[in-house]
Amino acid sequence: MAQAAREKIYFLYEGTDRKGSRVKGEMEGFNPELIKAALRKQGINPLRVKKKPKPLLGGVGKKIEAKDIAVFARQMATMMTAGVPLVQAFEIVGRGHEKPSMQDLILGVKADVEGGSNFAQALAKRPKYFDDLFINLVDAGEQSGTLETLLDKVATYKEKTEALKSKIKKALFYPAAVVVVAFIVTAILLIFVVPQFEDLFKDFGADLPVFTQMVINLSRWFQANWFFAFAGIGATVTGLVMFKKRSEKFAYLLDKLVLKAPVFGDLLNKAAIARFARTLSTMFAAGVPMVEAMDSVAGASGNAIYCEAILKMKDETTTGEQLQSSMRRTGLFPNMVVQMIAIGEESGSLDAMLAKVADFYEQEVDDAVDALSSLLEPLIMAFLGVVVGGLVIAMYLPIFKLGSVV
Repeated sequence: MAQAAREKIYFLYEGTDRKGSRVKGEMEGFNPELIKAALRKQGINPLRVKKKPKPLLGGVGKKIEAKDIAVFARQMATMMTAGVPLVQAFEIVGRGHEKPSMQDLILGVKADVEGGSNFAQALAKRPKYFDDLFINLVDAGEQSGTLETLLDKVATYKEKTEALKSKIKKALFYPAAVVVVAFIVTAILLIFVVPQFEDLFKDFGADLPVFTQMVINLSRWFQANWFFAFAGIGATVTGLVMFKKRSEKFAYLLDKLVLKAPVFGDLLNKAAIARFARTLSTMFAAGVPMVEAMDSVAGASGNAIYCEAILKMKDETTTGEQLQSSMRRTGLFPNMVVQMIAIGEESGSLDAMLAKVADFYEQEVDDAVDALSSLLEPLIMAFLGVVVGGLVIAMYLPIFKLGSVV
């Protein structure tokens, strides 16, 4: 309870500044007295301070998603490029956001900046939403006086990485959704349709074809155990997800198997290379040293195999090894990528060459997703035809057999 009482909360305040003008806003703190003291230090005479009410749960989209952070970065970059002061940009972007949770986040950053923190420090207090790359680039922009330029790079990076994630999800979602639909349709047929045929077949007074009897036996089992079947599948999926989060060895093994999977493995390899190149290019363009950049790059790779390889590359480059040599030894990067990195290192334009690699592989992923969709459509139709058609044929085989006897 004592710890909960010491958590910072947001307060709304009204007061007058040194010129006597009325001002209002919000500030984060432990209690109203500390808020009043902080306002007086800023030259504001507090007239009223009250706890900010929490938004209703019915608000649009409570959960903050990665794409919300990408939009926030782009909006801030646009505001700063237009010459809008930082605090005012927070106010405009925050108040104009449709999500109450994003409003709270942005206005909380604004309150910290008004309280004396710089932009990067305010973001660092919220690691759940802002990763090291975001914070490092903002910090570099503040120190070099090019915040609007670095915010634009952050926004571009976030937009491209989110677009890449969307393409991967699109490629994986379609076949998964069809399998789920096929399972549900099959379950409905086994529970409701097959028993009707079974009652009809009892009047035939003859042995049923083996295939038909197998389907009827499956239907009987499913009627008695349908709850356990659905619960078992749900528990298995949930267990795999939870185990992957808690076990590094299992996550490593799963990521390794995924990269070797037919069709999808090549797509995920290309996506990992695109993330690697895009993240490292953005960090280099901001002037972040390679050793510091590699930690963020490893975390952004999205795969445990690439993460381990990138951290190993970091250790080798720390001792003076060239990046191209270290990349070649991992065996994960195609020769074309290694050659382009080598050219970038020799010419002193590594960030530009990495950006070209990222553009190339992002396009490769885009093309692969389109090709995969075209390939999967006939395969999925054939799969559904075999599953549903097989059940239909099993039910009509006795009728065909009876007709041939007559």
